[in-house]
Amino acid sequence: MRYTAVCRRSGGWWAISVPQLKGVHSQARRLDQVEAAIREAIALFLDVSADNIDIEIKPEVPNEVDQARRARTALRRAEESAEQATRAAAELLIKQGYTVRDAGSLLGVSPQRISQITAGKLTRSADRAGDVGETKRAA
Repeated sequence: MRYTAVCRRSGGWWAISVPQLKGVHSQARRLDQVEAAIREAIALFLDVSADNIDIEIKPEVPNEVDQARRARTALRRAEESAEQATRAAAELLIKQGYTVRDAGSLLGVSPQRISQITAGKLTRSADRAGDVGETKRAA
């Protein structure tokens, strides 16, 4: 069964309780110690192996913490989206004959990053429109 461990700061400790099991409480100095502490308390209370207990840790924190976590999640999603869009645009630009320098300038990344993004899809060109040694897509 899955149990929820509700954690509240109390002085320098985390006070832990399990709403599903009346009377099961524990404490820990740090949040990373909460799971082990409450797992042991539940196992003792139910007289079962601690390995068979699934725990969800729910610390009670100020709203600002939740806002920061949501913002960081949104940022990660935006970064993933930007990376996918950059990859698609870089591949298109190289396919259309742009140099890696021009593609990098247009996308706001280095020519080296364009080469990394389009790795395996590029060949060296001895001389192309005055850009000696630039990389371009194979025909």
